[in-house]
Amino acid sequence: MNFQVTGLALDKMKLDSPHSFLDSEEVEEAEDQQLLEPEAWRTYMERRNVLREFLTTDLSPQLLKRHHARMQLLKKCSYYIEILPKHLALGDQNPLVLPNTMFQLIDPWKFQRMKKVGTAQTKIQLLLLGDLLEQLDHGRAALDALLEAPDPRPFLAGWGLVEQQLADLSVVMDNFLAMMVPGHLHVKHRLVSDIGATKIPHIRLMLSTKMPVMFDRKESVAHQDWVSLRWFVTIQPAAPEQYELRFKLLEPRTQQECTQCGIVPVAACTFDVHNLLPNRTYKFTIKRAESYTLVYEPWRDSLTLQTTPGPPEGPAPSRLGKPSLPLTTPSER
Repeated sequence: MNFQVTGLALDKMKLDSPHSFLDSEEVEEAEDQQLLEPEAWRTYMERRNVLREFLTTDLSPQLLKRHHARMQLLKKCSYYIEILPKHLALGDQNPLVLPNTMFQLIDPWKFQRMKKVGTAQTKIQLLLLGDLLEQLDHGRAALDALLEAPDPRPFLAGWGLVEQQLADLSVVMDNFLAMMVPGHLHVKHRLVSDIGATKIPHIRLMLSTKMPVMFDRKESVAHQDWVSLRWFVTIQPAAPEQYELRFKLLEPRTQQECTQCGIVPVAACTFDVHNLLPNRTYKFTIKRAESYTLVYEPWRDSLTLQTTPGPPEGPAPSRLGKPSLPLTTPSER
């Protein structure tokens, strides 16, 4: 279609020209509007804006990306049982029983059973979180495709289902956020044995999370026959922690080289490993030391470093600085 702009020296300007006043989105919108009555078109635009607002705020790609990063972090965390007193009985003036004291009151066999329950609960919780996050990804993809559909009539006809999808995804998001924080452990049986006391303390068991221990890959350096290792925790613990460092030589060539390995307890976030072989590759792993309350630790960080080559081998000492002499036979003497 050609048209003329009155008062300007511009004519025969085509709608699909790069200089058109309407961009492609406006052209598509004008074509869509022709499919609906004015009132239906207004309703369509209002509902379209509602959906667009939901996808850009409540379920934005940036938000889902942060949740995926958080999920990956949770898969690397360590999970523990935390024992806390519920409350004091009304009028009881005795001091709050400390968790260390409670361990002395808890039946060890029953506590081991609860650790197994905590392990199973943690694994299930991580699986459910992954499933909920997958539902959010698929839900957003479906709604985004609906938003970009060229024909507005199916959008209007199925708006009731769209509203239900928005409500369902909001519930999924709420459940996902609530499940991100480890919760109570359900105690079926009394953990404290009958100790003959007049009052048995009421306790509650919680699952607590510790951030993963990771090597500092910039500060961990290999030298000729030793390495300097550094590691850190994203959220610094309130009290100093004990760590377990493991190392081993990769691809040992002799039986003696197979002894190039070890487990070292460390009470700091740095350690130097000496007496290594030059120009060889070693694998190092770091984790927290075993704890009585640990229930699940699916991941530990590992680092591979290669020591630097040793000095080049020179000529034999007996020949250093001496000119070579010609060999003579007895007949030549």
